Amino acid sequence: MKVLVTGGGTGGHIYPALAFVKYVKEKVPTASFLYVGATRGLENKILPQTDIPFKTLEIQGFKRSLSFENVKTIQLFFKSIREAKKILREFQPDVVIGTGGYVSGAVVYAAAKMNIPTIVHEQNSVPGMTNKFLARYVDKVAIAFEDAAQFFPKQKTVLIGNPRAQEVGAVEKSDILKKYNLKTDKKTVLIFGGSQGALKINQAVVAAIPAFSTKEYQILYASGERYYQEIEETIGMTKDAFSNISIQPYINQMTEVMVNCDLLIGRAGATSIAEFTGLGLPAILIPSPYVTNDHQTKNAESLVHAGAVKMIRDNELTADNLVTAVDEIMSNEALRNQMAKASKEQGITDASERLFQLVSTLI
Repeated sequence: MKVLVTGGGTGGHIYPALAFVKYVKEKVPTASFLYVGATRGLENKILPQTDIPFKTLEIQGFKRSLSFENVKTIQLFFKSIREAKKILREFQPDVVIGTGGYVSGAVVYAAAKMNIPTIVHEQNSVPGMTNKFLARYVDKVAIAFEDAAQFFPKQKTVLIGNPRAQEVGAVEKSDILKKYNLKTDKKTVLIFGGSQGALKINQAVVAAIPAFSTKEYQILYASGERYYQEIEETIGMTKDAFSNISIQPYINQMTEVMVNCDLLIGRAGATSIAEFTGLGLPAILIPSPYVTNDHQTKNAESLVHAGAVKMIRDNELTADNLVTAVDEIMSNEALRNQMAKASKEQGITDASERLFQLVSTLI
């Protein structure tokens, strides 16, 4: 089995692909893989840390305003299609899977035109422009949210979930909280705004620290590298008085930490949702308003309707309503368990297996 995976730009496009590759390697040790990304995407940092062969194409997205750059974008797209066809002829994959981003548009389109079996995987409840474009050419569309089905041809669309949910499901509890000077036998709230942090979340959390410091539960708070020093200076020497709060610039072993927490607070990106629903964690989501099609709000609303999360809009977030929301969940074990159960029901914990079975129908 030869599988070419393509996707890039953000972790939301890359991590599901890597989770699927890992699963197939375990299931079919003789399978071979090639990952095709963009020359300037996050994949250039992540893929070199793996043993997956990696190639890149120069490509860029459209500007939303009239711009000469859009002419260059079209030129690069057609050039990328030509280069993708060369890569496809050399590698001769049995199937091509696109997980989103402009690079997957060129590669999957080229594969479809060469009559190679193709699948796109849509992680969000509202699809991006690339997957909408590709839907008319590919053999199958794999979705992670039922809400996304309305945007794609019914006969091609299959609910498979996000492979990250299956990957994190194998992680077991540990004493990792000790690493952050927290207790392993105390209820724990994990707060983070993504790898870079989120300004609005940081402002609310810093203002809420005096209130959080009086609670029975403990807080593990990842501020993001770029905000950490400023937060340290704001809090000053008083941070030593907050024995139940640990502030970190970044958390490397995020899934292992999640397994040992009782409530998550963060953005509503597809990968985070796959991870915490895969683990059956309740959450308070603060969707980023700075994403295409406001898809994080749509992601969060799907889970609110299921009873798995509570949502606070970014422009409505304050220290007071954050503390109130956390208290409501952490002081009510029945509510917390109910939300956890709903979260687990939303997490498709055999997503990689479902995607593998979908691949098997095409090759």
